[in-house]
Amino acid sequence: MNEKLYNGIVLPDEWPPRDRDPASTEPMRVPYLDNPPAVIPIDVGRQLFLDDFLIAETSLARVYHQPERYADNPVLEAETPFETCVKPRVGLQQGGLFWNPAKARYEMFYHSGTLDPRHRHLAYSRDLVHWERPDFGEGCGNRIREPGPSGETLSPDTAGAVFAVWLDLDADDPAARYKFLGMSRRDPRTHLLHTSADGVNWSKPVWAGPADDAQSLFFNPFRGVWVYSIKRRNPRGRARWYAESPDFLAGGDWSRAVYWTGADRLDAPEPADGYPAYPEAGAVCQLYALHGVAYESIMLGLHEIHRGPENGVCEKGGFPKLTDLEVGYSRDGFHWHRPDRSGFIRGSRRIGDWDCAYLHGTTSVLVIHEDRLVFPYAGYSGIDPDGTNPGIYSGGAIGLATLRRDGFASMVAGEQPDSLTTRPVRFAGEFLFVNVAADQGRLSVEVLDEQAQPIPGFTAADCLPISQDGTREAVRWRGGASLGGLVGRPVRFRFNLERGQLYAFWVSGSERGESDGYVAGGGPAFKGNRDT
Repeated sequence: MNEKLYNGIVLPDEWPPRDRDPASTEPMRVPYLDNPPAVIPIDVGRQLFLDDFLIAETSLARVYHQPERYADNPVLEAETPFETCVKPRVGLQQGGLFWNPAKARYEMFYHSGTLDPRHRHLAYSRDLVHWERPDFGEGCGNRIREPGPSGETLSPDTAGAVFAVWLDLDADDPAARYKFLGMSRRDPRTHLLHTSADGVNWSKPVWAGPADDAQSLFFNPFRGVWVYSIKRRNPRGRARWYAESPDFLAGGDWSRAVYWTGADRLDAPEPADGYPAYPEAGAVCQLYALHGVAYESIMLGLHEIHRGPENGVCEKGGFPKLTDLEVGYSRDGFHWHRPDRSGFIRGSRRIGDWDCAYLHGTTSVLVIHEDRLVFPYAGYSGIDPDGTNPGIYSGGAIGLATLRRDGFASMVAGEQPDSLTTRPVRFAGEFLFVNVAADQGRLSVEVLDEQAQPIPGFTAADCLPISQDGTREAVRWRGGASLGGLVGRPVRFRFNLERGQLYAFWVSGSERGESDGYVAGGGPAFKGNRDT
C-alpha cells in the first residue's frame, strides 16, 4: 500500500523516484501541486502560503521575502591559535547549529582554515551573537575529538573541513544524540558516519558510500527517515543524489542513491559586470550543496547555487568563487518547489567585505530566536583580515541573517479588500490562529462548508476583525464560537484582507496557539523539535 503522508499526499509506488534525468535543465516537476489531495489534513504545523497547495482561489498577490543581515556581522571570526595557525578563517562546510534544550544553549559546529582533522570546532552561545569556545582539555582547545590519547581528534581517517552534524533530540540511544557525516582522508571519495553523546567525543567510524565533498544530512520527521544529500556530478557539474534510511548508521550504503536535483535553466549565472574580479560571463550554474530541515508543516531546502567561476580561475585570480543561498520548499521531502530565484542570501560581490562571496549555510538551515527565524551563514572576503594574501579561500567568517517568523512568503492586499479561499481541509483542533501584518488594515475569516457556503456562526460578519501585526493572532467569532464542532469535517477557510499581509494560518488544540509543527534547529522557546 502506498505511503500516505501527514498532509494527505500519497507517495508513488517507486520511492524515492527514479525518473529524474541528470541531463535535464528543466525545473523539478512537483507532482502534488498538479494533483493535490481532495481534502488536506492540517494538524501538523503552521500552514504556509509558499505555493498553491492550500489555495483554491485568491485575488491576493503572493510576495516572497528575503532575510535581513544582522547589523554587527560577522559574529564569529578566526581568533584562537587553532583558528589562525594555517589560514585565519572560520566557516560552515557543512557544520551544524542547533539549540540544545537540555543545556539551554546554541551549539555550533564549524571548521577553521585547513582541511586538517584537528580543525573541527564546537562553540556555545545563549544569544547567537556572543560565542564561547570551551576548552575540551588534553591540548584540544575547542576541537571535537574521538576518545583516545592526548590530542587525538575525531578520527585519523576523517577529513576536517567538510563535515556535517545533526543534533537528534529524539534519539533512542543517548550515546547517539549527535550524528556526524564526514569525508575520509584515506580515500576522499569515501565517507564516514559517527555518533556521539556530547558532540565532543565520537564513536568509531562506520564507512559510507562514495561521493564528492560537501555532503549533508538531515532527518525527515514527517516520514521518520534520515536523508543523505550526496554530492556527485551531472553533465553540468555539481549536483545532488538522494538516499534515505530509517537507521542512521545503516544508511551509508549509497549504491542505490537516485539522482535528486541540480541547478536548472532558471538559475542565472553571474553576469559579466556582476563580480568585478570575474569579468568572464556565461558560466554554468551548479548546485554546490543542499541542506534540508523540517519547519512547521514543510521541509525547507537551502540550495547553495554556484554561479561561477571554477576553482582554477579563482585560484589564478586570487578571489573566492560565487555561491549564493536560495530556498526551496517541499511537502513530500523529495520534490523541491523553488519559485523565487532572486537570491535569498547573496554575497556582496565586493572584495574585502566579510561575505563578498562563497556563501555557505549549515545543516539545520535556521533556528528560532525571539520569534525571528535566524539563518547562520559563512562568507569569504577574498583577503586575510590584515588585508593581505588575496585568495580563493581567504577571509572566512560566520554571520547571521533574520526573517519574520513564517516570513518566506506572504499573501498581500492593498487598499481594496481581497480574499483567499483554501481547498477543503480537515483538522482536530479548536482554535484558529494567523500570522498577519494588518495594523494598517483588517483581516476577517469565515468558515465555509463543502459547497462553499458560510457556516452559521462563522461568517465574515460574525468574525471579530484583526487589525494587528503579530505572528500568532487568535481569530474569534461573536458568541465565542469554537471550531470544535467542525472537527473532522471538510471545510474551507476564506480570508478577507485589506491593507495587510497574511503569512500563515493553523488550527491549534489550545488557546495558547501552539502549532505542533517542527521548529528546524530549535530555539529557547521550545523544549524539543516541535512547537508544543
